[in-house]
Amino acid sequence: MIVPDAPMVPARWRVLARRERTAEVVTLTVAPERDVDRLPVPRPGQFSMLSAGGVHEVPISFSGLDAAAGPDGAVEHTIRAVGSATAALCELAPGDALGVRGPFGTAWDLDAAEGGDVVVMAGGIGLAPLRPVVELLVAHRGAFGVVSVLVGARSPAEVLFGEDLARWATATGVAVEVTVDSAPRGWRGHVGVVTQLLDDVELSGRSTAFVCGPEPMMRFGARALVAHGVDPDRIQLSAERNMRCAVGHCGHCQLGPHLVCRDGPVLTFPRLAALLEVRER
Repeated sequence: MIVPDAPMVPARWRVLARRERTAEVVTLTVAPERDVDRLPVPRPGQFSMLSAGGVHEVPISFSGLDAAAGPDGAVEHTIRAVGSATAALCELAPGDALGVRGPFGTAWDLDAAEGGDVVVMAGGIGLAPLRPVVELLVAHRGAFGVVSVLVGARSPAEVLFGEDLARWATATGVAVEVTVDSAPRGWRGHVGVVTQLLDDVELSGRSTAFVCGPEPMMRFGARALVAHGVDPDRIQLSAERNMRCAVGHCGHCQLGPHLVCRDGPVLTFPRLAALLEVRER
């Protein structure tokens, strides 16, 4: 886990760009106002605590890291407005300030996937923290086998990163499939749960899976992956429950023996299997 020098003190960042993805989802490109050489470079799967307008903080994963090592340290966060804090963040415009603490937490272990086939399974906003993973898989095709990107959404209008999905699908050895819960007339894609897309994917004990989405989707998705022959230890999930301090002190995010902010958010399926049966409060 990477912990900044002053983990409880928000730094002042600025919005460089804002892009509406859907009616509820916005991507913010943000950069710090202080020297970036003092900031840890975030890794795919980690998160920061964001705040705006005096509303409380919320944990938001990184959806874009291409510029993180650049001179301004810019990163992207994709946010769905579901409460007062996320709504305040989604209303920010270029030039506005926000508070940022981070990066925190564990990252997706791409090293474990090298040399084998990879499945990326996302549900809804869960595609956001997996987007940097797919970008790396596409950029380093020679290090991995066949890559399957399986995406589920409630409707075609709520499918995120459509341009990226189309671009990834043109890469050699990368298959992209999208399914929706319901669709209007004229939709020619899949309709149904994302796990049904596994029927057309070649999987084995050497395959690695990265999974993120609503907890029921992750629970059933991980089970389906195991049923298709994937080693449970090679299934990585991203948990997110009630994170407040982000450094393992307050205990709000305790999930069984784990503090999600400290031990996660990325954990292997065996560590989460029984805990995902416990309903979130």
